[in-house]
Amino acid sequence: MKSQGFFISFEGIDGSGKSTQTKILKESLEALGYDVILTREPGGSPGAEEIRALVLQGDPDRWSAQTEILLFTAARRDHLERTIQPALDAGKVVICDRFADSTRMYQGLSRGDLRDAVDQLHALMIGIEPDLTVLIDMDPAEGLSRALSRNTVEERFEDFGESLQVAMRKGFLALAEEFDDRFVVIDGARQIDQVAADVLAQTRARLDAR
Repeated sequence: MKSQGFFISFEGIDGSGKSTQTKILKESLEALGYDVILTREPGGSPGAEEIRALVLQGDPDRWSAQTEILLFTAARRDHLERTIQPALDAGKVVICDRFADSTRMYQGLSRGDLRDAVDQLHALMIGIEPDLTVLIDMDPAEGLSRALSRNTVEERFEDFGESLQVAMRKGFLALAEEFDDRFVVIDGARQIDQVAADVLAQTRARLDAR
């Protein structure tokens, strides 16, 4: 899919602070005159939000990794059709809190050797990658502690424990090397404003280079 907009995704383990950084980046870019849409996954469209409740709530063993891949892909397709692609076609900057790289990690690597299945479904049903992926890197123990302190009903993946977060961090860093043309890695173990300054600098460099 071609578009005149700019697509930014944020990735990281649970509790890394990426959701906070998406909001700050949106405000910063709007102050610079950009038309920005902030969205999230799973979710971002009415149908995808319904699937979000299915996959993020309940017992950790509620779904197999294979079933999760199908659910997340269905949610992403609806999100792409109804939110992301129309915004990109209108020339907007789309900031998405998680995208396909999270599925590559959570279901494709950390919960089984299913990366090929994730990539095949992505190529068939999604067919788009972000222009820029910001990885907020965080110590797994600290990230999990932060995530659990939120005390929400959406803690199904946090309930898998620290071992999953350790595998996720390692996997995300490997993805950053694999897709080094679109990934930037930001140290999340600093003050929020310091992280935000780095994120904005990296984003503006990519936007200016278009």
